[in-house]
Amino acid sequence: MTGYIPTSKFFYISLSTKISKKMTTIASYKMHDEYITRFLDILGAIIGLILSSVLFLIIPILIKLDSKGSVLYTQLRIGRNRRRRDSGRIESDLFKINSDEDRRKSIAYGKPFFVYKFRTMKDGAEKKCGPILASENDPRITRIGRILRCNYLDKLPQLINILKGDMSFVGPKPERPHLVNQFANQIPAYVERFNVRPGLTGLAQVKAGSGYDLEDVKEKLDYDLAYCKEGNLKSYFSILFLTLVQSLSLRKEIR
Repeated sequence: MTGYIPTSKFFYISLSTKISKKMTTIASYKMHDEYITRFLDILGAIIGLILSSVLFLIIPILIKLDSKGSVLYTQLRIGRNRRRRDSGRIESDLFKINSDEDRRKSIAYGKPFFVYKFRTMKDGAEKKCGPILASENDPRITRIGRILRCNYLDKLPQLINILKGDMSFVGPKPERPHLVNQFANQIPAYVERFNVRPGLTGLAQVKAGSGYDLEDVKEKLDYDLAYCKEGNLKSYFSILFLTLVQSLSLRKEIR
């Protein structure tokens, strides 16, 4: 009979409609949370800069007394990528790195930006070895740098990155292009961590600590992907609280 739809088809159409509405609702909640967390990021960064203004005077003096070199350290990192492909994987961008010596091309999986930090390593620490992960008892780290890292104080200048929108308070750790390319080639799911803004702290940092080899990177990635998929306001505040507890505990681990 023309126009007749079997009962089973009614069921599937109804189920498909319900699933579609549920997915739309979930997406709406995620977008709502994102707007709120961005507002909290801006507010928190402003308050943080005001409260830590004295440290911005003291820390540079300690760094200069401890070792030669600049006080602030800037480094190219990879941030969020909003462009998606059909499978939900992040599409690569080709960008140029400008320097006084040359113009080099590198593949990035997100928007490149310069991160700000208080210098914690010896001046020119990576000239010989190149960009590598920090290791336990890393000899490149200065005495003051070790203290700053243990208490997250080296990241205070990243409050400026948060204000600019490059970062959030909570999210995956922003990595360097060289390491991103390396990990993305060895771990296919690695690019999924760029679905959200990188963070000053994150679930991987508070749960898995430092990563010294590829296996550690894979473990931390599991936490990063969990936050990318399930992160909400509750987890945002929970991670901030755990970070504060770890910072006040004067832990000796180097990130």
